[in-house]
Amino acid sequence: MKPIRMTTVAVATLAAATLGLAACNNKADDATEKQADAVEQASDNAADAMHDQADQMTGAAANSMDAQADAVKKTGEAKADALHNKADNEVKQNPQ
Repeated sequence: MKPIRMTTVAVATLAAATLGLAACNNKADDATEKQADAVEQASDNAADAMHDQADQMTGAAANSMDAQADAVKKTGEAKADALHNKADNEVKQNPQ
């Protein structure tokens, strides 16, 4: 019986911790995090499409398109990072 009881205690502890974290959720933070994820996904998709176009090219044109794709991806990551930082600041300014 002890292993079953320990499992029950462990599950109850985990549930309490999870509910505690959920209570700390900040809606502004969540929206900004989702926006950051969307920005990053969009830039990744655009960069992938550009890389696909580059695969159809040769020489300097292909290299240029690949470089542009890398720049698009890097810019998207920078924007997403800025949004993640904004979300972190929203949590610090408006703790719940």
